[in-house]
Amino acid sequence: MSHKRVAILISGGGSNMVTLVKSMTAQHAARPVLVLSNNANAKGLERARALGVATEIVDHRPFKGDRTAFEAALQSTLEGAQADIICLAGFMRILTPDFTNTWRGRMLNIHPSLLPKYRGLHTHARAIAAGEGEHGCTVHEVTGELDDGPVLGQARVPIMPDDTPETLAGRVLEMEHQLYPAVLERFAAGDKTPVHLP
Repeated sequence: MSHKRVAILISGGGSNMVTLVKSMTAQHAARPVLVLSNNANAKGLERARALGVATEIVDHRPFKGDRTAFEAALQSTLEGAQADIICLAGFMRILTPDFTNTWRGRMLNIHPSLLPKYRGLHTHARAIAAGEGEHGCTVHEVTGELDDGPVLGQARVPIMPDDTPETLAGRVLEMEHQLYPAVLERFAAGDKTPVHLP
């Protein structure tokens, strides 16, 4: 079986990256070939190296807002790794439609809300403020629209009366660590049937 080659893009600690890497065992249809960060100080880079995965840094700052040049550097690095699939895992740069269209159908993202609700930032605080009874996370294919694209999986958590954004974020993150690997396993095998966790 030829394995899909997965590049994981991070900006911070990389907890979702770690769960994805560890999930790609011998029975999996994919293999982690690269962890790439726009932040040279991202803790996730050390964690990736400890797991035996190659790492690269494409710092966005020298490009001074020139997204086209930054994304060209990203693309070159991803092509060098011969990546088949990109998993965005806490990658805190908005990618242009030109870039996302190049990877259409081959790029996944995890977002901390039950999309289409609460696109963008501060999702936990917004869900609590709106009086929602539940919250969660979504894995979706990346398109040119922010936090849009076909949903490939969702996991739900109840919002408790005493929840803060921090306590809710912690419970959602636990579900992210279950959902993202489950979706990637199906996706790498060519199955886009959505995954639903309670």
